[in-house]
Amino acid sequence: MARRPWLRRLGLALLLGPALLILAFRSLPVPVTPLMLLRAAQGHPIRQEWVAYEAIASALPRAVIASEDNRFCAQMLGFDFPALVGEVRALFHGERPRGASTLTMQVAKNLFLWPGRDPLRKLLEAWLTPQLALLWPRRRVLEVYLNIVEFGPGLYGAEAAARAFFGTGAAELTEQQAAQLAVVLPLPLEWSAAEPGPWLRERAALIRRRVGQLGPWLDCVG
Repeated sequence: MARRPWLRRLGLALLLGPALLILAFRSLPVPVTPLMLLRAAQGHPIRQEWVAYEAIASALPRAVIASEDNRFCAQMLGFDFPALVGEVRALFHGERPRGASTLTMQVAKNLFLWPGRDPLRKLLEAWLTPQLALLWPRRRVLEVYLNIVEFGPGLYGAEAAARAFFGTGAAELTEQQAAQLAVVLPLPLEWSAAEPGPWLRERAALIRRRVGQLGPWLDCVG
């Protein structure tokens, strides 16, 4: 009986702690993420420079949405429900799921969780995602994503990536450079935005074409 108050306090902390951090990071820069610490332990020094959303060329969030999450601006609670339905159908028919991760889900994972696909991590991600979607405006989700996402070993955020790969700031990124950055996001430890092979160049060209086709689906980018 004596331990019950402590258990209640622990449960309350686990319930409210992430929400309080999400509220704090609504305006504060994110200093470090679990993935950054993991890569640092693997021998990759952290290279990151936080910049405001307005200091990132609009070509980059457009390219990232075109590459990673076409419905980002119109999503409810941070989930792509049509894609999730497709995942369930694929599983039902014994097919390999293609993935339904959204930018908001990726921010939730990067902020609080570890890399991997284990069920516990996915469950926690699903719990944290709607909190982010409800407590942050979409522009803030993009700002945090573009400042903490991994572009290479130990390389995080638009500013550090732009300088490392192209010798320029994030504000000066061209549409082609933005597409080359977006295209490496699925495998940033293996692919280089500075030296993309033929397949990556073809994929970057596809992303640029898709940006031109999305139209009002990019309204939240600004």
